[in-house]
Amino acid sequence: MRTVILAAFLMFSAALGMPGKAQTPPAAGAPASSDASPLPLTVQPLPTKAVEQKPPPIVETPAEARARDGVEYARQFGVPVDEAIRRLAAQEESVAATDRIAETYRDRLAGIAIEHRPAYRIIVYLTGDTPVPTMAVWAGGMTVPILFRTGARVSRERVIWAMTWYQSAIRAALRRPPGMGLDPRTGELTVTIGTSDGAAGADVIKTRLEAIAGVPVQVRITDRIDKNLDIAGGARVEGTSPADGKRYVCTTGFTVSDGVRYGVTTAAHCLDALSYRDRQRGDLPLDFIAQWGWGYRDVQVNGSSEMPAPLFYADTAKTRLRPVTGQRGRAATRAGDFVCHRGERTGYSCALVELTDFAPAGDLCGGPCLPTWVTVSGPTCNGGDSGSPVFSGTTAFGMLKGGSYRRDGSCAFYFYMSVDYLPSEWSLLRTGPGGLTAGTTARGTR
Repeated sequence: MRTVILAAFLMFSAALGMPGKAQTPPAAGAPASSDASPLPLTVQPLPTKAVEQKPPPIVETPAEARARDGVEYARQFGVPVDEAIRRLAAQEESVAATDRIAETYRDRLAGIAIEHRPAYRIIVYLTGDTPVPTMAVWAGGMTVPILFRTGARVSRERVIWAMTWYQSAIRAALRRPPGMGLDPRTGELTVTIGTSDGAAGADVIKTRLEAIAGVPVQVRITDRIDKNLDIAGGARVEGTSPADGKRYVCTTGFTVSDGVRYGVTTAAHCLDALSYRDRQRGDLPLDFIAQWGWGYRDVQVNGSSEMPAPLFYADTAKTRLRPVTGQRGRAATRAGDFVCHRGERTGYSCALVELTDFAPAGDLCGGPCLPTWVTVSGPTCNGGDSGSPVFSGTTAFGMLKGGSYRRDGSCAFYFYMSVDYLPSEWSLLRTGPGGLTAGTTARGTR
């Protein structure tokens, strides 16, 4: 039992960083990115806390995990808890249907979104005027309508292509590098600019950027700032900075394996060498293996001498653990999906996916970020949440990277790296009917 408890403790969630950490160059064949250094982080050292004795955490079943998320869904959307649980089950079970629709209408697809009000349903946005009859899928013990709305101006593939190929030209046309993403409901390239660029007027900027990108542009003027999340909180995975000799705190996301070694994930902007402060045996080393932090990734793997369990903390107080039973890639993630994260600073919270093709502003990815990040609406994110697991029930979605903050410090949204972009040799550990397995990584993009 002691080994099981230790293994469970080795996985809890939310990586933080240190200023100026070097980034690993992209592997051969990976998308190119700038070799500029990432933006520095504002960090504060945390005092070492005394070892505390606490009872072992409870490991939830998949049904219990969904029920707990259902309570939060019911609170946010004002529906009975049993209805909330059915909707979360329908969210998971409808993925195959929306994947088929995405493939069928690939040339016309602008995006797919889940609506929660006035009723739970799936909306498919298509280019052109040719209508498509309403469909339905039986999922989660309920009938989920699938409605098709035409009139989107361009397809998703075309907007993503424009973001990828014209990102540098768009950045050069503005004073500050903007955030960019696909609005799946309109088929527009959404460009978020600061007030200094916005002084010229949204219409002027829109015309200028449409001439560059060749796709319809939606300009949003805001005073938000996108950044990696800072060191904060009180997790018990720690490391000493070689820059200032101070001890900083990190936490981790999911457990992984390359078939020979076992490790835990955190963000690439975390300290290299980490140790887990065990309540009975003191500091246990988590040796640095490698990190990937360019363009479309922000992930690091630290190794464990003992095989960690495929579990993660999913409650604020860290009294309950969840098994990983599945994973959802970015291609199958839809705007409006209800997901949760457990950050060391903010604890457990749930919100809706907003954009599945997002490039954060600035140079947070060893230079410009590619449009591969997924955003989730605020208001719950803060320094100390980086690297934390993003999940629904017992399905892993990704690891949190950063957030977009308003001038008052409130969180507008956070963005995470999908499990798609784990390094190819590493895969999530998860549990199944036959016991522990290493899950395959979905690589496709819709």
